[in-house]
Amino acid sequence: MRSARMPMRVALFGGSFDPPHRGHLAIATAAADAFHLDQVLFAPVGQQPLKPGGGSASFADRLAMVELACRKDMRFAASDLDAPRADGKPNYTVDTLAALRERMPEARLFNLVGADSFLGMGRWHEPGRLLELAEWIVVSRPGFPLGDIASIGLTQQQLARVFLLQTVHEDVAGTDLRVRLEAGDLCTDALGEAVSGYIRAYHLYR
Repeated sequence: MRSARMPMRVALFGGSFDPPHRGHLAIATAAADAFHLDQVLFAPVGQQPLKPGGGSASFADRLAMVELACRKDMRFAASDLDAPRADGKPNYTVDTLAALRERMPEARLFNLVGADSFLGMGRWHEPGRLLELAEWIVVSRPGFPLGDIASIGLTQQQLARVFLLQTVHEDVAGTDLRVRLEAGDLCTDALGEAVSGYIRAYHLYR
């Protein structure tokens, strides 16, 4: 049982989740286990700045699927923190982390992200604030060696807020799944029964 003096350890796990699959769950499980996280917030993004085309499924459907996927672990929870903005502008991680910090001021916050995204942080909105708002758990995906993260020019203080996770080997790609789903494959091997059933019931990706 966590001491009353110890803050909750909470990780924001953002992404398109289009659809949420076993790779996402494997990353969240490994991070929660390795860093003793109390909660991992799966937050589907409303509109990614670097992917202006948007997702195949609506935000509401992606959030509903994430809620189903999160039932596999009590530490997981779906979050609408990164819902589409009322002004139609893209969602920025820096704003989402700031909102989470305001909502959970006492928590120790982490941002859970893949190595490919992290190494492109220089293209993100207000990159200098990102490591101030949260510590980062960086996952090296299959086929994408992390290498030296110092290559992106972080200071020693910033590097101290970055933790590496290199134990995840679930190589599942959302693009490949959408192709299979469009062809009529329910992809229960990668999605699980609940998410697959939701996709079938609402005729998504067809």
